[in-house]
Amino acid sequence: MAIDEHKMEEAAVSGLLYLGAAHFDGDPGELLPAYDRMLERFGIDALDVHLCIVRDDGLTVFDACPSKAVHEEFIKSDMFLGAVAAAGLPAPRTEGLGDVRVAHLRHEVRP
Repeated sequence: MAIDEHKMEEAAVSGLLYLGAAHFDGDPGELLPAYDRMLERFGIDALDVHLCIVRDDGLTVFDACPSKAVHEEFIKSDMFLGAVAAAGLPAPRTEGLGDVRVAHLRHEVRP
């Protein structure tokens, strides 16, 4: 499934963001290198809001899209699913969370 870039541009004009989560279950020590490969493929600078949370039993990635429709299209897209597979990550459990009301981060966090 291809992503409609025109739809993404239209949604971006509104200034709102929709937050989704992708849960990758497994050993975080094995998942983190694969996550880093996936992130390298997308490029951190192309992402509006992106957080990777290490859990005892895996990783949860929070990522924002310009709209709920774009999020739903993206998580089913060949671009996303292909990047997940190419990085060596397991298929994620995904969920849409809702519209971002406020987003603030005092400083960038990286290992």
